[in-house]
Formats: sequence, C-alpha cells, structure tokens
Amino acid sequence: QVQLVESGGGSVQAGGSLRLSCAVSGYTYSKCMAWFRQAPGKEREGVAGVNSDGIKRYADSVEGRFTISQDNAKSTLYLQMNSLKPEDTATYYCAATTFWCYSRVGSWSLAAFDYWGQGTQVTVSS
Repeated sequence: QVQLVESGGGSVQAGGSLRLSCAVSGYTYSKCMAWFRQAPGKEREGVAGVNSDGIKRYADSVEGRFTISQDNAKSTLYLQMNSLKPEDTATYYCAATTFWCYSRVGSWSLAAFDYWGQGTQVTVSS
C-alpha cells in the first residue's frame, strides 16, 4: 500500500524557517517527487519538484527561499522553507508521479501525480 505522510508543519513568524518531511512507503517507481500547496479559497499549486536524476524545479514565488531534497534511499522527501512570508500560508502536500517534471512548475497537471499525502498546515504570521 502506497503511503505519503507529511510532517513538520506549524506556525512561524514572517522571516522564519520550517522544514517539511514526507515519508514515502510502498512506492519506489516515481520519476518525480513534488510539493504542492493550497491556501484557503485558492487552487492547489506546485511549489517544487525533484526528478530522480536530481534535476529540480521551483515555482517563481519560492525560488531562492525554498529547497527541495530527498534522501539517498528516496524514502523521505524534504522541503526546507526559509524567509517565510505570510503568503506562504497554506496546506502543503507531497506527491509522486511516474512522469518527469522538467517543465515549469506552473504548468504541472495535478492529474499527472498518482499519489498524494494528507497535507500539513503551514501558517506564517506577519
């Protein structure tokens, strides 16, 4: 059974940092692992992705502030979030797909991602 379980969310003041984790089990065939987020009243949007060859992609809104990584065994995905802003407030989801995610983050289709975690809440106060 495939499971993606996020953790590490919380509340932080603007300028602070958080590190999200996504523990993956029962699934080893992904070409791309990614983070998405969804703020209240808004559509879910891509944040960052890492391909199995190491190539990474970031949304323009987080470039230079967020870093996506995964451990060598690819069993855990991370998102280091620095210089957080109130507009980063959202529920963050990890996801996996058998497609490569080389394209611009904003062009990703949610339907291309086969598996999703349950989400972890990030709240950034000003």
